[in-house]
This record gives sequence, structure tokens and C-alpha cells, in this order.
Amino acid sequence: MVFDNLFTSSSEEKFSPIVRQPRKGVIIGAGQVGMACAYSLLIQNLLDEMIIVDVNQHKLEGEVMDLNHGLPFVEPTLIRAGTLADGENADIVIITAGVKQKPGESRLDLVNRNVEIFQSLIPEVVKFCSTAILLIVTNPVDIMTYVCRKISGLPSSSVIGSGTVLDTARFRYLLAEKLQIDPRSLHAYIIGEHGDSEVPVWSKVNISGMHLVDENYEAGKPIEPQLQEIFAQVKNAAYEIIQRKGATSYAIGLAVAQIVQSILRNQNRVLTVSSLINGIHGINDVCLSLPAVVNRQGVTRVVNLALNSTELEQLQHSGKVLRQTIEQLDI
Repeated sequence: MVFDNLFTSSSEEKFSPIVRQPRKGVIIGAGQVGMACAYSLLIQNLLDEMIIVDVNQHKLEGEVMDLNHGLPFVEPTLIRAGTLADGENADIVIITAGVKQKPGESRLDLVNRNVEIFQSLIPEVVKFCSTAILLIVTNPVDIMTYVCRKISGLPSSSVIGSGTVLDTARFRYLLAEKLQIDPRSLHAYIIGEHGDSEVPVWSKVNISGMHLVDENYEAGKPIEPQLQEIFAQVKNAAYEIIQRKGATSYAIGLAVAQIVQSILRNQNRVLTVSSLINGIHGINDVCLSLPAVVNRQGVTRVVNLALNSTELEQLQHSGKVLRQTIEQLDI
């Protein structure tokens, strides 16, 4: 063939190459969120092999072609349209499949429609990718993480939701913009539900150990109006973006890449992912976000975050909101 003589061996000696296990990931859902995740993972060289799965095969093929045409500009990655059967031995499965949130619709409004999708999807994921960490991005993410854990039967450490990682990033960005500093130099967390009952941990917001508000502010004492406005922007950010462009995508794609990086590189990073909570702050049998250690085994520890009475009450309320929704599900 025309290519047969392009390459010659540099030596007569035969080499036995060292075989390294490739980092393999599956993305389920080739919509805006799924493809933002794929693009973020690609440009950060987090996978050696990427399988993308979607029911719309025609669109999926186009998306994969588009990504592959950019490979000369990034590190080598095998990207292909496939099925769950192609995901055997995957390290991570990222699930973005589900119906989109409509303008004016809360994340919890999505639950029944997306539970139905998961009831048929998750058994197939487990069949072919039983050793993978499952990272749930589909909204309402805390409920869907719980549903996935229930249906899959996998260890709770192996089923993670993207949780409030994005909310926390929004919180840090807006606070840093107000203070005119790099958001990476500011420590702040949003915990609880990824949604309307999420909780800003004002008592722990700090720059170089200097607290933004009194660490021991009393229950019922109002936060300054300008800080209340920043949290309102965080909580309503997704609604604002959906109203303008139909869906959030870029930031959640970058958030997912950070979670995947912590898992595949065994970084032990503390991230506000959604995981099963039992016996922490009086909350039981619910998935929600607290700062947690994320590594190659998934979520291995949850940080025992000290909260003041106001924050504790708000977090417990968030847990109750999610628990009430879970109790209405047929799973």
C-alpha cells in the first residue's frame, strides 16, 4: 500500500513496549452540557479514550467529527461515537442525559421525567461499566445522584453528583469581582441542594484566613444587603442563563473537568460534590453537597464543616426538601 514504506525501524532490536492503562471515560448525552464536558476534558488532556453516547446518532456523529478535527491542536485522544458496550473498563462515566430545564421551571420540577430515563439507563450502565465511578450531572442533580445510587447498587463512594461545585464557583467569582481579587485566592462554599434551598456558608468566607463576615454572627442577624444580593445572583444564575440562551453549558463543563481531574489523578481535592449523607449535621439518607475529599476511589471522606446555627438550620432545611422529594419517588 502507499503508506507501507513511510516508516522504518530505528534498530533491528525488537522492543517490548510498556503497556499503560489508558484513562477511559464515557459521556452519556451529546447535548450542550455533554459536549461542553467533552470539550473541557479534551483540551485539558484528562482522557486517553473518550466514548460519547447519545440516542440521536446522527447528531452524535457530527459532534464527534467536529471534536476529532481539532485533535492536531491538543494532546492525542481517541474520541468516538459509541454505545455503553464500548465503555467496558471505563474509569469514569459522566451522565448528562435527561430532559432540559425549561424557563421558569425549577430543577426539582424535572425529577419525574428524568427518573423515568434513569430507570432504563442505569442498569445498562452498570452492566457494561460496573467498575467505573459514576458522575451525575443531570438535574435535579442531588435527586438523580440518589436515584442512580439506589438503582445501580454501587457503593455510595462511587456515585457522585456535580452538586454545588458550579454554585461554589459562581459564589467565588462574584465575591472576587466585588473585592477585585483573583477568585482562586478566596475560599467560600455553597452547600446543600444544587437548587433553590442551597446554603451560602458566610461564616467560612475568607481571604488569607481573614473572614469576610463575623465567623460567629448570631442566628437571625441579617447579612449585609450587598452580600445578600451576591448570593441571590448565585442562586438565580441558572435561571438567568436559561432565560437568555436556553441552557447552562460552559461553566458546568469546566466544573466537571475539575471533578474528573481529581478522580483520575487521585488528587484528594476538597470539592462540594453531591454524595450520600448519613449522620452528618442530623441529615440522613439523602444526597447533597458538603465539602468532600475526591480521589481515585470517588468520595472517600466528607469534611466535618463547622456551621453556625443559621447555616445549620438552613442546611437541615435543604436536606428536608430533598428528602421529601425522594419519598415521593417510585424507586
